[in-house]
Amino acid sequence: MSMELIKTEGGARRGVFKTLHGDVNTPAFMNVATQGAIKGGVSAYDLAALKCQVQLCNTYHLHIRPGDETVRRLGGLHKFTGWEGPILTDSGGFQVFSLAKLREIKEEGVYFSSHVDGRRLFIGPEESMRIQSNLASTIAMAFDECVENPSPYEYAKASCERTVRWLHRCRDERTRLNAEEGTLNPRQMLFGINQGSIYEELRVQNMKEIACVELDGFSIGGLAVGETAEEMYRVIEAVEPYMPKDKPRYLMGVGTPVNILEAVYRGVDLFDCVMPTRNARHGHIFTWQGRRNLYNEKYLLDESPLDEECDCPTCKRHSRAYIRHLFKAGEMLAMRLCVIHNLYFYNTLLERIRENLDNGTFNSFYKKYTDILDRRI
Repeated sequence: MSMELIKTEGGARRGVFKTLHGDVNTPAFMNVATQGAIKGGVSAYDLAALKCQVQLCNTYHLHIRPGDETVRRLGGLHKFTGWEGPILTDSGGFQVFSLAKLREIKEEGVYFSSHVDGRRLFIGPEESMRIQSNLASTIAMAFDECVENPSPYEYAKASCERTVRWLHRCRDERTRLNAEEGTLNPRQMLFGINQGSIYEELRVQNMKEIACVELDGFSIGGLAVGETAEEMYRVIEAVEPYMPKDKPRYLMGVGTPVNILEAVYRGVDLFDCVMPTRNARHGHIFTWQGRRNLYNEKYLLDESPLDEECDCPTCKRHSRAYIRHLFKAGEMLAMRLCVIHNLYFYNTLLERIRENLDNGTFNSFYKKYTDILDRRI
């Protein structure tokens, strides 16, 4: 299991990330199946037709329900969801800090109340590793503290230091669990997470420290949570020189098509975001001409596909007028059809990025589409 770097163009990287559950051609977008399913009525079996390479599931939500022990008894996430390729589980840290009520952060971990039923819970580094081991994902994420942007410098500094201490505990517990008899995935990988709010000094110091830990990949976390896009790009540029060249680099929770292009340009390999599915459920469509809002009156009689340059299952079969009608009528099919399109678009975007890197034409592709993809039609 390793990262094979095939070629570069400027800062952009083309590679193959080899895992127990299959190879991932990078740069790649990971499709978010928070609770074991894509919101909008899309299953793991649909994903193969949408060019998906990696499914991402959420540790916090699956721990709350149905419970990680239940998933373990049912054979782990691959058997539970039906997805055969790589699965990444995030640590639950972001959800603890964004969803949980009455949270209390201590050195041992975080005490919090469930957002579902209010019951008192605790997750620390060891607990997060045990939950992810029960889920039997391909890749586990280290438990970290995700602070708000902006955060006071001193708080962000203390949080970074705690996150590094937690990382060492995650690594030790992951190693122990992988060696334990009966572990569903004894070759589970572990990624560390870079934190430091928008402070370049903290980001660089934190990256230097976690790069010294023997890990399978490295992530940039705590972005797309309130800072500007320019601040995010500045943080990536500051951190990238200190990220190991021979390991995959993952920018967590990002983002728009243009965010992805900009991050690939700066050396990132992996992405995830709920944006394509969340926007789709509200009639907001990503296309090769820009963003489209299906609720607009001009689509009432429009028999064109969502995107005339797209060959996804939705665009092959249905018109803008029909899908707009479904939204207006409150039909669930509208969400499913649009989620299928947006995920296909995102995965095709990354496919075309890889093709242009293979051909040495990424820079021209980048310059062309950074001016187009965020355009509102």
